[in-house]
Amino acid sequence: MISMVKNIWRLARAGRTMARYDFFLQPDQVFDLPWFARALLKTAKFGAAPPTVDSGSRVTAALSLLGPSYIKLGQFLSTRPDVIGAKRAFELKSLQDRLPPFSMAEARDIIHANLGQSVEELFTEFGEPVAAASIAQVHKAMTKDGEQVAVKILRPGVEKRFADDLSSFFFAARMMERFSREARRLRPVAAVEMLEHSMKLELDLRMEASAISEMAKATADDPNFRLPAVNWPLTARQVLTTEWIEGTPISDIAALRAKGFDLKALGDNIIQSFLRHAIRDGFFHADMHQGNLFVDANGHLVVVDFGIMGRLSEGDRLFLAEILFGFITRDYMRVSQVHFDAGYVPRDQDVADFAQALRAIGEPIMGLAANEISMARLLTQLFEVTGQFNMVTQPQLLLLQKTMVVVEGVARTLNPELNMWVTAEPVVRSWIERKLGPIGKLEGAVQSAASLGRLASMLPDVVTEIVQSGSIKLDSDTTNRIAIAHHHANRFQRYALMAGAAALVAIALKLVL
Repeated sequence: MISMVKNIWRLARAGRTMARYDFFLQPDQVFDLPWFARALLKTAKFGAAPPTVDSGSRVTAALSLLGPSYIKLGQFLSTRPDVIGAKRAFELKSLQDRLPPFSMAEARDIIHANLGQSVEELFTEFGEPVAAASIAQVHKAMTKDGEQVAVKILRPGVEKRFADDLSSFFFAARMMERFSREARRLRPVAAVEMLEHSMKLELDLRMEASAISEMAKATADDPNFRLPAVNWPLTARQVLTTEWIEGTPISDIAALRAKGFDLKALGDNIIQSFLRHAIRDGFFHADMHQGNLFVDANGHLVVVDFGIMGRLSEGDRLFLAEILFGFITRDYMRVSQVHFDAGYVPRDQDVADFAQALRAIGEPIMGLAANEISMARLLTQLFEVTGQFNMVTQPQLLLLQKTMVVVEGVARTLNPELNMWVTAEPVVRSWIERKLGPIGKLEGAVQSAASLGRLASMLPDVVTEIVQSGSIKLDSDTTNRIAIAHHHANRFQRYALMAGAAALVAIALKLVL
């Protein structure tokens, strides 16, 4: 009961701030509301000073005023035009995650508490913060070994603030699902769970260091792409130390051009790198805005700030590749069938009708000039159309769509004539051919055979555990049959492993020849 009262109180305070800034509705829309709704909004704004910002900035100003949790919530809601409307979603895309820095004294205390030594003992130089956001701030420093590093420090008290606000978000989401059928389709509770999961990872900087390490391994052979190295001895839960990146910000077009970099190639590299990570690896940087992208002296794209990462299962990756490739080849029935096969669209809907709706999205795009083709807009429209067919929201795909919007926008600043289909096609096609072609099917068969072999070898141990537990009794005849089965199981496992080895040899020969 006390928790519910606290949640209601926190939500009421936030609602008052949002009402004051006309977050919910534009002033000219209020007149269309029922009298009791107008009265409620007027009561919420009673006694509050009017905002000093212009109407176009009020939405982002309200969330910035409410603090770190609401900034993150706003960035997340910018991916949900189906929930808050296209206009509000567009306004939220400009929401900047910037807050005033906390003091140097607090930064020093956090470093000492986490690393067990003072700043002076660890660094020969330790500068003022160069960037400050809702979660953490970054300092430039020099280690005792003479290495220039970036030291990221978690904002004091941010964990408790997020925990309190997330409790309120969950309360509101559960109430929405309880009383609204449409809300149950949109799954706000699952969306808040995704936000919570993201925040738990972002609030432990060791997890960010691990994400850098994992992505660095996956992308080691990627062309013209690299990540900053992690300094593990100087990393802890509230402190992350990485290589300092000397590079040209991707937003500084004039400097990139002056240094002779190929802007078109850079734009293609951004798109193709993101798609490789999402489709090939199922692990992608989910905050690839201009402030996190640099170009080093060798022309390599360097990405920083790995607090927000996205993961896609094998099924999600295949789904994404299939729908993108289906739109590229204008095979709308294939795209429709993929939705049904994935279980995203209920079986009581019609595959042909859904394909018709997809055609209405794809065909207008195909007739546009290269600089007007937007894959991000296509995904946005796709998620909007799925509501007409009772498709349950897939939160993991929303983060992907949000990142695609940002990545595409950055790439177009480098090359306004960017053709998304032409740029994406090689990455999407190669992965689909790899997974659905002969080699992919053979690899899948090898994995299945090995799994069956392991399962067969485990059966005798499982039976033994059941017998020892007293659940069943075995006579001597049954025991003899189990012994024979064990022998056959081992033989089956050997056959499976031999088949797997033969398949791998066949794959190697295929690749070589």
